[in-house]
Amino acid sequence: MKKNSLLRQEVEKYLQVPFLMIVLLLIMNGIVYGIDITCGIVVSVFVLIYLIIVSALYVKRKPNIMSDLVAFSFAHGSVQNELIKELTVPYALVNIKGRVLWNNQAFYDAAKSDKQHMRKHIQHIFTDITLELLQMEPEDNNQRVLHIYENERNYRVEIRRVDVQSAIKGEFAEDVQKEDVLFAVYLYDETDLLEALAEKEKIRMVVGQIYIDNYEEAMESIEEVRQSLLVALIDRKITKYMQSADAIIKKLEKDKYIFVCQLQHLEELQQGKFSLLDEVKSINIGNETPVTLSIAIGINSEGDNYSVAYEYSHMAMDLALGRGGDQAVIKNGEKLIYYGGKTQSADKNTRVKARVKAHALKELLVTKDKVLIMGHKKPDIDSLGAAIGIYRLAMVMEKKAHIVINEVTSSIRPAMNNFLGSNLYPDDMFFNSEQALEAVDPNTVVIVVDVNRPNYTECEELLAHTKNIVVIDHHRQTGEIIENAMLSYIEPYASSACEMVAEILQYSMDKPKLRPAEADAMYAGILVDTDNFVFKTGVRTFEAASFLRKCGADMVRVRKAYRTDIVSYKQLSEGVAKAEIYMDDFAISEVPTVGIDSPTVLAAKVANDLLDVENVRASFVLCKIENMVYISARSIDDVNVQVIMENFGGGGHGTVAGAQLEDITIEEGKEHIREVLRKMRADGEL
Repeated sequence: MKKNSLLRQEVEKYLQVPFLMIVLLLIMNGIVYGIDITCGIVVSVFVLIYLIIVSALYVKRKPNIMSDLVAFSFAHGSVQNELIKELTVPYALVNIKGRVLWNNQAFYDAAKSDKQHMRKHIQHIFTDITLELLQMEPEDNNQRVLHIYENERNYRVEIRRVDVQSAIKGEFAEDVQKEDVLFAVYLYDETDLLEALAEKEKIRMVVGQIYIDNYEEAMESIEEVRQSLLVALIDRKITKYMQSADAIIKKLEKDKYIFVCQLQHLEELQQGKFSLLDEVKSINIGNETPVTLSIAIGINSEGDNYSVAYEYSHMAMDLALGRGGDQAVIKNGEKLIYYGGKTQSADKNTRVKARVKAHALKELLVTKDKVLIMGHKKPDIDSLGAAIGIYRLAMVMEKKAHIVINEVTSSIRPAMNNFLGSNLYPDDMFFNSEQALEAVDPNTVVIVVDVNRPNYTECEELLAHTKNIVVIDHHRQTGEIIENAMLSYIEPYASSACEMVAEILQYSMDKPKLRPAEADAMYAGILVDTDNFVFKTGVRTFEAASFLRKCGADMVRVRKAYRTDIVSYKQLSEGVAKAEIYMDDFAISEVPTVGIDSPTVLAAKVANDLLDVENVRASFVLCKIENMVYISARSIDDVNVQVIMENFGGGGHGTVAGAQLEDITIEEGKEHIREVLRKMRADGEL
């Protein structure tokens, strides 16, 4: 209304312009009279004629012009209203109580209703648009956006707050209360857009790699004349499998392949849980060693940069190999997905890698002045033995070295007693975390043994104080790793960290020699982790034990030092007595913690003993310390407990693994284990 009034005034002024021109003509007429009277009379006649004509036109045409103006104004407003009604975007006005006051035809169509059957409350029409969404805060800028699915369509909903008092002008504005508001609701149909984006996502290219884990070992286990046939069968299996996923695959080396496929076909491979892993293992033409594969796939979820996806596939392959091979790993940004990994890591008789890593470690130590060695929290004898082996190497190279230990558990106390207070070792041989953090400097190398997860280390903060980090471990890698390590030596096939360190010592020192107490500690580490040379014991395990025996390790002395007292033995028996056999194959038990020095060590011993029970394929023993439940998992050979423990954020070996659960009870922990076992058996993973 106000705009129409202003327009009327402007037209009125425009119509008065000819009359204003008469003033100029009269002034001109006066000047002409001063020059010549006759000419002045003539001009006066023409000015009079002009005035008569303008007056006649003004009187006759003004009503018609104003009438046409009003008609145009009304026509313009009607067109606007009609356009809003016919707008293809569903649009409605809603009051503060959620009542629909007005809506256009497109809104009726979106709601699949008509005027007679349309409910008046917005939530009755679209259930996801609630009253809470209308309660806007200042930071919302009077606007809210949400996405809903209604009537098999996807909508992006924009809700805008409208202040009624500021919107209405004129004589009715005084009747409007300040708190009166309306909400304009716009619905934008995104169904086709989302379908197009989903289709685009399906055809996104992913990059993958396939490695034959044990190519050399498999070739050596078969007659030479059949080796080419074995290679051909492996190639055929891999090629046929990848072609079924519409992938392009290329063989790069004798044991390496690269492929690309669409994301939609990768989902098909995931549904089949990468059956290629089992298909290749089934190839048997006389080869004693089954062939295993590692499959790594990289997905760049943030764009179409395939070089990033290729880098992701490399990272995934490093992780697959670090976990022992025979599995598929998918790296989608920061997300990691594992498949397979049920086969135990194959023993490797070659020591080439150990020799290379030993020389690299020696060269690194030459350039550093100080060495800090640490294992995992609540250290066991394998962690301590490996640390002592590295300590001896640092001493031979005349480097200042310290072992970081915060808690002396019952499992390492017999070994620690040989070093604490001994005249052969300095008083600062062992540091706690505070002392280690004070001692570290840019010229210090931190060597982590028997663990590769930063939050499991004895002092995680120490890793942030130096760039010189070395990792030596025999546990399978998980997605959480110690990053930026200058040297990483992770071999899941090894029985223990002490075995790996024993090999490093043989290649790092010209005449490797350990003191008897050091050899005993390392020998005990191998003994405990292999359960007296029963589990994960290969040729190199016995070679490492032989080396330690030559250095002065005494089997009788070690056995005496690590015998169990009668109280602990009774507690161990109690843990075995509490065991329940679940699904005929799995033993689940718990051990007490009150009055026990190291409940986690006791749980590990109970888990080992339960494997001696007939038909038990795996054992799980729990203990609770403060608000944390610790799980010790053990198996003989056909059950990979490391894969099971990964469901709880843990890890370890195929036969020896563990996990930690926070803020739960023992019974809840047992039920979690049962749920995982049920699911894995249902999925065919057990």
